[in-house]
Amino acid sequence: MNFLATSISRNIYLTTRRILLPTTRQSSSITEDDSPVEMENPFKKERRQCILCKHNITPDYKNYRLLSQFQSPYTGRIYGRHITGLCKKKQELVETEIKKAQNCAYMPYFYKDKMFLKDPKLFDPENPVRSHRF
Repeated sequence: MNFLATSISRNIYLTTRRILLPTTRQSSSITEDDSPVEMENPFKKERRQCILCKHNITPDYKNYRLLSQFQSPYTGRIYGRHITGLCKKKQELVETEIKKAQNCAYMPYFYKDKMFLKDPKLFDPENPVRSHRF
């Protein structure tokens, strides 16, 4: 009698298991709980913007106080992009405007005006934004 009860319960278990398993597999594939979540790349760096583009400033040869920030106070040399951190377009514009201001005698060729030496720095020439190749 005991053997008969266990064999009947085993048959019921096997038949119910065959019925339940396919339905649970189908229902899990229909639900979208396991679908990938859309999100931004958490490792993406912030896009750096040059200081003139950030504040929407277009350099002009008459604004020699701004232009003097991109010139060395001792030699009059125009700082490069790796030091100033400007984008290519603004760097070229700054260079042409500095040359225009020097030709119009707004700015000196070889040194910075002494009155502009204490102006706040837009960048640190001793610590370049990007390292250079040498």
